[in-house]
Amino acid sequence: MSYDDETDGFGSGGAGQTRTRLPGGGTGDVYGGARRPARNSRSLVMVAGVVVLLVSAIAFANRGDGTVSPGTTGTAKGTTPTAATGIRPVAGKHAGIPAGYTKDQQGAQSAAANYAVALGSVGMFQRDSRHTIVDRIYTTEAAAKLKGPQDSAYSAAFLERLGLDPEGNAPVGSTFVSRTIPVGTQVEAFSGDTARISVWYTGLIGMSGEASTDPVRTTWKTWTFDLRWTGNDWKVVQDSEKDGPAPVPGDITASTSDEISQAVQEFGGFTYAR
Repeated sequence: MSYDDETDGFGSGGAGQTRTRLPGGGTGDVYGGARRPARNSRSLVMVAGVVVLLVSAIAFANRGDGTVSPGTTGTAKGTTPTAATGIRPVAGKHAGIPAGYTKDQQGAQSAAANYAVALGSVGMFQRDSRHTIVDRIYTTEAAAKLKGPQDSAYSAAFLERLGLDPEGNAPVGSTFVSRTIPVGTQVEAFSGDTARISVWYTGLIGMSGEASTDPVRTTWKTWTFDLRWTGNDWKVVQDSEKDGPAPVPGDITASTSDEISQAVQEFGGFTYAR
């Protein structure tokens, strides 16, 4: 992920916008639509029938044992998958990061998703753990070129703006949050030993604590990885990010700092597979 003087850990800058919630939901509907009228009894019966059919279809589709048929390990660009697909996640790990991907489109997508999670983690804000992550994820040549500029980018001044000390530690009583949560992946290009994979993700970034001036917020981005099959696994040669696609923010009331801190500590992340 990239950083500059005007961005936070996910590259998003600027102050947050205040959203106004209008009473009654009339003119405050962001989609501009009026409220639907109440359905009559006939409509309700039709809806109930549709629900029954959907439940039956889902039950039928899930009768299998969780495996997939041969030849379904990749998704070509241009398709629009609407459901999770693929084999089980990898079993191996190296330096805490899932390893041992298959040399196909699905393996490349799984690698890109898990690499986005690692590169968006709290570990990136501390020098030693950052170097470990970079050495694990990138090719040897790319890692050697990247670590120096990254060390400069994660300067004491930058960390201070996030509420961290020069070593990347949060103040006592506060919890620094940085997570990447993949929403989906897409194969941009694939040619056997190389792949370009885009990961659409939402992220959490900020400091949770009573004295925090940088509360935890969400961001939406697309992270694109150029991968190469090296050392019997996928490695990143280079990567880039761009904003969006971003959905309309919801109207859920923000949680307290204690609730956020507790959730971060109690809810672990995932190993991703296509």
